[in-house]
Amino acid sequence: MSDNASTIASTSITGQFAVARAHAMGRIGLLTGVGLVVANMIGSGVLTTAGYMADSLGPLWILAAWAVGGAVALAGAAVYAQLAHEMPESGGEYRYLSRLIHPYAGYVAGWTSLLVGFSAPVAMAALAAGAYLAVLLGVDATWSAIGVVVVITALHGLHLRTSSTAQDVLVAVKIVLLVSFIAVGLWTGSNQLPAWTAQQPTGTAGTLGSFFNSLVYIGFCYSGWNAVTYVAAEFRNPRRDVWRAMWIGTAIVIVVYLAVNWVFVANLTPADLARVKTEDEKLTLGHVVLNNLVGASGAAAMSSVVLVALVSSLSAMTLVGPRVYAAMARDGFLPRFFAGRDESAPLASVALQSGVAIALVLTQKFSVLLNNAGSVLTLTSMAAVIALLVRRNAVLSLGVKIAAAIYIAFSSWALLFSVRETPSTLLWAAAILALAAGGYRLARRTSAATMVGAVAVPAESGSQGS
Repeated sequence: MSDNASTIASTSITGQFAVARAHAMGRIGLLTGVGLVVANMIGSGVLTTAGYMADSLGPLWILAAWAVGGAVALAGAAVYAQLAHEMPESGGEYRYLSRLIHPYAGYVAGWTSLLVGFSAPVAMAALAAGAYLAVLLGVDATWSAIGVVVVITALHGLHLRTSSTAQDVLVAVKIVLLVSFIAVGLWTGSNQLPAWTAQQPTGTAGTLGSFFNSLVYIGFCYSGWNAVTYVAAEFRNPRRDVWRAMWIGTAIVIVVYLAVNWVFVANLTPADLARVKTEDEKLTLGHVVLNNLVGASGAAAMSSVVLVALVSSLSAMTLVGPRVYAAMARDGFLPRFFAGRDESAPLASVALQSGVAIALVLTQKFSVLLNNAGSVLTLTSMAAVIALLVRRNAVLSLGVKIAAAIYIAFSSWALLFSVRETPSTLLWAAAILALAAGGYRLARRTSAATMVGAVAVPAESGSQGS
C-alpha cells in the first residue's frame, strides 16, 4: 500500500464518524433505542425455555439462572458501551473488529451477521408467525411468513421516520401484552414459593452442571442487548444515548423475564412445564398458564401475545441488520448502492436481508446453519471485547475490565459447550472463515481497481488539456 493510500486508510475515528453521520438523519432517540433492544431480545424463547430446564432444575435454580443470564447481558452491555462511546458509528462488530483488529475480521463479522445473525432468525420468526396466523386465520403458513417479511421490509425500507414509528408501536404493544400476561398471572395465580422439585434429580454436581448448561440457552434468549450498536450513527446523540439504551433496555428485559418465569414456576407443575417439549403440542408455557388460570379464551389470547412478540422481533432485526451491510458498502466491501442515500433508509440492504430470509423460508433448510454457525456470532462479540482490552494504550475503568472478564468467561463456556454438543461447529466456523477470506480478497481487489480507475481518469484528462 502506498503512503497516500495508508494515509487515507488511517483516517481518524472522529473523521469516520462524521462520514457515517452524513448517511443518517439522527432520527433515533433514546425511547426508540430502548425499544430496539427490548424488541431484539424478547422473542418466544422466554415462553418455552423453562420447560426444558425443569427436567433437572428446581424452581429457584431456574429463576437464579435467568438472573445470572441477565447479569451477563449487563456485563456485555457495559463493555459495548465503551466501544460505542469510542466508535459511535453503525455496524456493530463489523465496525469494531475492523478498527481494533483488521478489516478482514470485520468482514467475517459482517457476513456472519447477514447469514446467521439476522436473516436466519428473521426467517425463523416469520415461519413461527406464519404458523400462528395459520391457526388464527386459516391461511397458508409459508405464504403468511413471506407476507410478514414483505410488509416489514416495506415499513423499514422506505422512510426512516416510518421505520422508527412502526418499531415504537410494535414494541409498545408487545410490552403491554406481556405486562398484561404477568398481571393476570400474579392476580389470579399463586404467589407462594413453589415447592416442586426437578423431574430428574441429579444431585449437587449434576444440578450445577445443568445450571451452567442452561445458561447457554438463556444466553440466546438474552441476545440482542447490543442491537443499538448496529444503528449508532442514526441516533441523535449516539455517545449519550446508545449505552443508555442498552442498559435500560436490558434492565427492562431482565425484569420481564424474571416476572414471566416466576408466573411459570409458581403456577405450573413439572408435568405442565414439560408439555412444551412434546411433538404433538405446539404451545408455549404462556398458553398452559392462561388455560389453567383463565380457560381456553386465555390460551387463545396468548397466541396474540406470541404473534406480536415474533413480529416485533422480526421488525427490529429488519431495522438493525441492514445497517451492517450499508456500512460494509460504504467501506467498499459491497456494491455502493447497498449503502443507501443520505437522509433515507438503506433500501437495497433491507431488501438484501429480506431476500435471503425469504429464500430460507422457502427452503426451510437453515436449522443446521443457525445452530452451528451461531457460535461464530459468540466468537465475534467476544473478539470485540478482547480487542478492546488488549489494544495498545487502552485506558479502561475497573468496572469495564470486570464486565469484560465476566463476558469473556461466559462466551468461552458457551463456545466450549457448543463444540462439545456439536463438534461439526468447528467445521462450519472454518468454512465461514475460508469463504470470508475469499470474498474479502475479491472485495479488496475490486475496490483497489475502482480507486485506481478513479485516479487515472482525472490524470488523463489533465494531460490532454495541457
